[in-house]
Amino acid sequence: MEYKNAIRESQGGLLVHVCCAPCAVYPLKLILGRDPGLRVLPWFYNPNIQPLEEFRRRRDALAFLAFMMPSMVPALARPLEVDFSPPYNPGRFLAAAALDPAEPARCLACYGLRLDMAARTAAERGLGAFTTTLLYSRRQRHELIREAGLKAAREHGVAFFYEDFRNGWQEGLEMSRRLGLYRQRWCGCVYGAS
Repeated sequence: MEYKNAIRESQGGLLVHVCCAPCAVYPLKLILGRDPGLRVLPWFYNPNIQPLEEFRRRRDALAFLAFMMPSMVPALARPLEVDFSPPYNPGRFLAAAALDPAEPARCLACYGLRLDMAARTAAERGLGAFTTTLLYSRRQRHELIREAGLKAAREHGVAFFYEDFRNGWQEGLEMSRRLGLYRQRWCGCVYGAS
């Protein structure tokens, strides 16, 4: 969905599912820079990340990025408020992925789990649209993300804002390095760790 139409339809704002801080830098800067008055809720929900120590590293890096966002988006008067409320629950991911642990089925189950919860949370919070920073990564399967996002949007009555953020890959990489953000080497899934 085109950005302006998605935002116009959102009417309550945009929930941004955040997988990790390095993937969030560019999309958040772009979205907030386009419309500083838009209600944007960065939301951290990633039961796929293991072990707990890795989950905490990524969570803490996002908290630091939220604090630093006003230095990247001058229209922001204060740090972003990120919703870290979803509990760490790797059991949900493991149950979903165990049905078919091979790629791409495992990835679709993971995207589906996270984007379903994102759509549900957007609807509960009165936000009319949601997106995900997964769409920034060159390593993620965009066609599966889009499929999972559209399905979740239909089920929860909100709009899925799809934008290919990969064109900002280099800019996001440079910004995350300048900020000294923790940069992980895999998606967080136990199947992907090597």
